[in-house]
Amino acid sequence: MAGFLSLFRRLEGPQTLGRGPAFWALFALVLAGALAYPLFSDGYTVGNTVYFFVWVFIALSLSLIWGYGGSLSFGQTAFFGIAGYGYGILTINFGAAYGFTWIALLLAVGMAALVAALLGYFMFFGRIAGVFLGIVTLAVTLMLERFMAQTAGPEWRIGAARLNGFNGMSAMPPLTIPWFGGPIVLFADVGLYYVVLAMLVLVYLGLRILMNSAFGNVIVAIRENPERAEMLGYDIRKYQLITFVIGAALAGLSGVLYTVWGQYITPSSMGMTAASLPLIWGAVGGRSDLTATIIGTLVVLSGFQALTIYGSQYALVFMGVLLVLTVLIAPNGLVLGVINWITKLVTRRKREAA
Repeated sequence: MAGFLSLFRRLEGPQTLGRGPAFWALFALVLAGALAYPLFSDGYTVGNTVYFFVWVFIALSLSLIWGYGGSLSFGQTAFFGIAGYGYGILTINFGAAYGFTWIALLLAVGMAALVAALLGYFMFFGRIAGVFLGIVTLAVTLMLERFMAQTAGPEWRIGAARLNGFNGMSAMPPLTIPWFGGPIVLFADVGLYYVVLAMLVLVYLGLRILMNSAFGNVIVAIRENPERAEMLGYDIRKYQLITFVIGAALAGLSGVLYTVWGQYITPSSMGMTAASLPLIWGAVGGRSDLTATIIGTLVVLSGFQALTIYGSQYALVFMGVLLVLTVLIAPNGLVLGVINWITKLVTRRKREAA
């Protein structure tokens, strides 16, 4: 009981915005609206909303690694792709019976985390930091994309699963829940919406607890001054590696859910454009806070999808302009800046009223 209360108290803390009854009442209201949303919308729109939710996980992974940890990584889409392809290979070969899709999900996320552990070990224990860490992770991402793009021949198969080169893999089964009256298949509709929403809420609350713990405080201390943190006795390489692996697991979860949602995965999911977009979402929202990251990702991604109707090139130009404006006007993020401004305004009015 005491341990549960300790975790509950860590939902609030210095590393995350939002505290007190007002914040959690607003959180409950938003969650209630999200739960009721499918009741007032059609299946296609609900499935499209799942697409938005899927990308939030990779944005949160960057918030953890880059925003809190201070390590800029272009490798999140590599872990995204590894897990997506891993899920496809496993489910095409072993099917979806007896809930195997959930085992495949865990194994695929584990693959991404394992690759991140190996890569991160050589980077962090090799003292690679700053812009060089970004270069290494970008190189890994682009090499993986190039490799997967040339696997079009019939010899490129793992069991029954063909990699299909630039065309990507398809026809992998969606998540399936074993049930007494027959399995529940979670297509991109209401069922998958509620499952992904539950995952998103659990990940968000879990990350709040993590970042307000002693571990989170150390991660932020390393971001602010790694030399000072090391002088205080912390092995900063270990903390950076753990953060990197957790972030990779979140990116992998995003990749699996994307594969589940569309029942396909292609090498373009790991390309330069795919690698840069989550960075823009995090930068615009406010990478150093989880709540701002989620809001920024959903808002910017909605705008990006609307602009693609008129041409993807215009959407990409808009994303570039938005990033430049954010860096010039609000380096800490537009959403985070607005939240801080509202918080200061409310605090000042309370003081004046007192």
